[in-house]
Amino acid sequence: MIGASQPATAPPRTRTEHTGNTSTERRTAVADTDETGERAGRRSGPGGGLLMGRPFGVPVYVSPSWFLVAALITWVFGDQLDRVLPDLGPVRYLVSLFFAVAFYASVLVHELAHTVAALRFKLPVRRIQLQFFGGVSEIEKESETPGREFVLAFVGPLLSLVLTAAFYLGMKAVDPATVPGVLLAGLMISNLLVAAFNLLPGLPLDGGRMLRAVIWGITGKPMTGTIAAAWVGRGLAIAVLLGLPLLTHTGVLGNRTSEIGGMNTVMDALLAAILAGIIWTGAGNSLRMARLREHLPELRARTLTRRAIPVENATPLSEALRRANEAGARALVVVDGQGDPTAIVRETAIASVPEHRRPWVAVSTLAQDLTDGMKVSAELTGEELLDHLRATPATEYLVLEPGGTIYGVLSTLDVEKAFVKAMARPQS
Repeated sequence: MIGASQPATAPPRTRTEHTGNTSTERRTAVADTDETGERAGRRSGPGGGLLMGRPFGVPVYVSPSWFLVAALITWVFGDQLDRVLPDLGPVRYLVSLFFAVAFYASVLVHELAHTVAALRFKLPVRRIQLQFFGGVSEIEKESETPGREFVLAFVGPLLSLVLTAAFYLGMKAVDPATVPGVLLAGLMISNLLVAAFNLLPGLPLDGGRMLRAVIWGITGKPMTGTIAAAWVGRGLAIAVLLGLPLLTHTGVLGNRTSEIGGMNTVMDALLAAILAGIIWTGAGNSLRMARLREHLPELRARTLTRRAIPVENATPLSEALRRANEAGARALVVVDGQGDPTAIVRETAIASVPEHRRPWVAVSTLAQDLTDGMKVSAELTGEELLDHLRATPATEYLVLEPGGTIYGVLSTLDVEKAFVKAMARPQS
């Protein structure tokens, strides 16, 4: 099982007549937010699953895939209980279900450790999601220093080790041949495995983020750390794909070789393939997002802005477009009698008006009233620009000089194109 934290970056999505949401790229394994404030468990987010609560103000979702793995754990652990406590009978499956829930509760504690550390460092957390192979904390910004990156990654496995110690101490207080004893032993072992697996030094695992932080600290280059940790992660994926079936088949993991059959071999190979695929994909995503963040400073409001001309409310659309063509402008801003901007003429609305009707259509009928969120400073760049657009979704924004004068109109579509272009560039 994997528990992980991951930074998330995504371009703003265009809002048309029906409102859209902002989402992320982004998933790492043993890897949005509900805006309505509805009661936990009553609403699911897009791709998030069932909302279970908001500890520390961060929504926690349970993916539908969790119920599949919970059933699998219940079945497997139930068969193991039948060997250790044969007198339980069918009740063993209720005990197994409790174990599955308790295990994922400990995974949630692992993720909450990442979340609390991120909030402590003033890094916003979009959500926590519990899914098929564990959980992920989606952190919306990168750590500012390698030291913080190391701490943010380490606290998850550290909490899993603390839980391991707590369950071990609990075992000492009960009879190991009882239900509490077996449950505590299972939780101790599972949390130890979570901690050990996540400490492996390859992205997207916590150990990979720790390795990235160390290399970042030595070289002073976060991208160098990301590249190294991601390639180690890909090496781990290959090792898991080839090594896990070999270890289980030879009985190194403690299973009896006499019990290893064809179905067990197939299941081990399938599990190894799934885990390897998750790690390989997560490492690739880490490289892709690091490359994107490296190019984010190139997203500048000033360079992406379309030149605009001011027009008054009653100006016919045909006249406004004639003036724009003469001035070499590509956007229209409606101003009042004092020359202050009040609205932006929407590009999609202009395109919807047939040319023969444009002399009789006033620009005010095609304009969208400006709100404070639709006013963007020409100096915004990179993540600050994306954060502003995500906070107030719209199709166009009025770009202003620091003194408040009109600079032009910024189209969300232009920002998205620049975002995709940055994603496609080779790393430097």
